[in-house]
Amino acid sequence: MKRLRFVCLWFCCLLLGACLALPAMAQNKPAPPPKKTRLLFLLDASGSMMAKWETSDRWKVAQRMLARMADSLDSYSNLEIGLRVYGHQTPVNQKNCKDTKLEVPFAAHNANNIKRRLQQITPKGNTPITYSLEQSAKDFPQDPNSRNVIVIITDGLESCGGDPCAASLALQKKRVFLKPFIIGLGDDPGYAQQFGCMGQYYNASDIKTFQKVLDNVISIALKKTTVSVELTDDAGRPVETNVNMTFMNNVTDQPEYNYVHYMDVTGKTDVLEIDALLSYDLVVNTIPAVQLKNLNIKPGQHNVFRVKAPQGYLYLRQDAPTSYGSMTALVREKGSPYILNTQRFPSQQKYLAGTYEVELLTLPRIRQTVTVKQGQATQVTFAPPGSLSITQDLQGYGSLYLLQPDGSQQWIWNMPEGSSKISVPLQPGRYRLVFRIRSAKGSQFTDVKDFSIKSNLTTTIKLFN
Repeated sequence: MKRLRFVCLWFCCLLLGACLALPAMAQNKPAPPPKKTRLLFLLDASGSMMAKWETSDRWKVAQRMLARMADSLDSYSNLEIGLRVYGHQTPVNQKNCKDTKLEVPFAAHNANNIKRRLQQITPKGNTPITYSLEQSAKDFPQDPNSRNVIVIITDGLESCGGDPCAASLALQKKRVFLKPFIIGLGDDPGYAQQFGCMGQYYNASDIKTFQKVLDNVISIALKKTTVSVELTDDAGRPVETNVNMTFMNNVTDQPEYNYVHYMDVTGKTDVLEIDALLSYDLVVNTIPAVQLKNLNIKPGQHNVFRVKAPQGYLYLRQDAPTSYGSMTALVREKGSPYILNTQRFPSQQKYLAGTYEVELLTLPRIRQTVTVKQGQATQVTFAPPGSLSITQDLQGYGSLYLLQPDGSQQWIWNMPEGSSKISVPLQPGRYRLVFRIRSAKGSQFTDVKDFSIKSNLTTTIKLFN
């Protein structure tokens, strides 16, 4: 006996220690390791890149800018860069639509390798953008803890009949790379139409703009971006919190981040770091959910999103156990045929402020229209049921109807065919039972009984009396 007491005490101490440790563990949970960024430059080296551009030509400008950029990236930690080039292996008259090659594989501190290879390349061929994009999928190592980024630099449109938009979208959906950056050199009116659907398009109409765009793209790809979400009431005050919210990738339709909203005692929401190279819809999982489509995230900055989500409570009250067993209510938005939520009695559940239709699964069912107000509890309850009892052992067919004050009847229930011995809970009211014994040879042998049900009382019926 003493040993048993000791074991119980030891177990309770362990359990208490575990419970006390949980908050500390949550506070001290280590942050996940930072993701490695792999940045692939996909460079156009088709024949048109030899065209004059201001005091130089496009290829020399691209060489110089990329070399400078590679040098600046060498100082970044947790970053690897690579170079794929297209249109440089065969002359344009051969119409080689597979002219693309990974010239410098990914590596850290890769600037010298990229600069050296750029000096050895001469533009000459076509512009197979789509095929090059598809081949670039093989360049990135399979690493779940990486951010794969592509920067496409081109002075021409797809020349091989491919669909670069479809290719880019398909690879984004497969999570091969994030939304690409596309820099169009020169001032071609077709750039925006073809490249805008591929990713984030920039028009570099002159050399100075090209330099600014390239610097901006790298800054966006590598700078930290943060967001805060404020959940407001109807007056715009950020008072709501403790709600699940999801940042959905609206290209892949997959969740990128799941959080439970937090607000401190001063009413300040916390700051969350997210990847600005993805496109998001924000889903605030209230009942019903609230959604912000296509978040306008400014990369490298702190962004604040305000979501109107005033909430109140729907309180389903059950004063005492009843013969219904575990009671349930179906909740719908007013005017909607779709069930929004299933809520058990007794319970209290938050809903967005608004008007709802609540259907209680009593017999007969009770339907109520209720209004939920911000910060308040709206109560729904039902009268204690009575009971209908039929003790005769009769095989047959029957239905139960609710009698309305105007004398009309509303069907509510079919009796089980196997046996007429029943005991069923019913809400207080006037009812009608219509029954025919199985052995009766005609509809004229149907028995009709009207009766009343009162709360907490049993009404017994004898058929064919």
